[in-house]
Amino acid sequence: MIQTPDKSYQINGIQQIGIGVKDVHQAWSWYRKAFSMDVPVFEDEATANLMTRYTNGIAESRHAVLALNMQGGGGFEIWQFTSRTPNSTDFEILPGDLGIYAVKIRVRDIQRAFEHLQNQNAQILTEVAKTPNGMGSFFLKDPFDNIFQVVEDSNWFSENSSPTGGVLGVVIGVSDLEKSIPLYRDILGFSVLNYQEEGVYSDIPGEKFTYKRALLAMPGKCNPGAFGALLCPAQIELIEVKERQGRHIFKDRLWGDLGFIHCCLDVNGMKNLKKKAGEVGYPFTVDSENSFDMGSASGHFGYLEDYDQTLIEFVETHRVPILQKWNLYLNLKKRDHKKNLPKLLVKLLALNRVKS
Repeated sequence: MIQTPDKSYQINGIQQIGIGVKDVHQAWSWYRKAFSMDVPVFEDEATANLMTRYTNGIAESRHAVLALNMQGGGGFEIWQFTSRTPNSTDFEILPGDLGIYAVKIRVRDIQRAFEHLQNQNAQILTEVAKTPNGMGSFFLKDPFDNIFQVVEDSNWFSENSSPTGGVLGVVIGVSDLEKSIPLYRDILGFSVLNYQEEGVYSDIPGEKFTYKRALLAMPGKCNPGAFGALLCPAQIELIEVKERQGRHIFKDRLWGDLGFIHCCLDVNGMKNLKKKAGEVGYPFTVDSENSFDMGSASGHFGYLEDYDQTLIEFVETHRVPILQKWNLYLNLKKRDHKKNLPKLLVKLLALNRVKS
């Protein structure tokens, strides 16, 4: 049963995907060339004091960059431990393993994107094929063993020469599709069910197992929130593999180790979201309570675990740099949270672009 949307909070889109890497600058350089993630929102070194629940009780240090593609979509939070060496899985991550299996990247021209990413030495995992809702798609692996699905999409913020846009969504492996859907659909705002079906699919990499899969999307053509237009409507695809048991991608590893460490949603009304999620059995496991400081940006963040302990982060942004070299910042706490910022103002972020 679909619940009536709760108006006491709002989800503004996928803000970023956390990616644990060995070398933040090496990884960011490749992501700039491959996915045009070339506009930094912040670059910061700090100790993750509030994440000790997921780092064996130790406050680990890290260096992080949050970067965007100005054509639209979520960004990457490229995250490197500086106090320890990050660990990888001891197995090959396969579709249906529990956690974030792949990040979806939006594109206008699937063939152009395919050729571009081949030229960036990405490992192509599938040829271009159609998803169940008819979109062109292919999967690839980056030089750091992270998997991406490149997907045709029609929602954009702006246009430039880049063959790709930003994050369209994520593919999350689950152990029980029907039990996993309600959190994302009813609480987190991915209320449009594009498809829910079971079968053997040519667009999924690897052995041709049977999968149950559901594609959930945000409603409408434009998100609310200050940066909603830039983030664009997003998707979350849940997949359950039938012929084998999915393995936990982060089992016996730390948040911040190699791979996709979280999916972060941009929100307003964090306290009301926390209350609602807790009422249906998904309590926040981390809550910064008051404003956190990420160097030049600040806000309120929290985390919960989905049915299979995949980490979903929420950020309510309070202050963000638009043009740091001119000391231009935006205080978002006092503005109408339902309205987008003027497009010309958001486009000023592009003046911070880092060229490869």
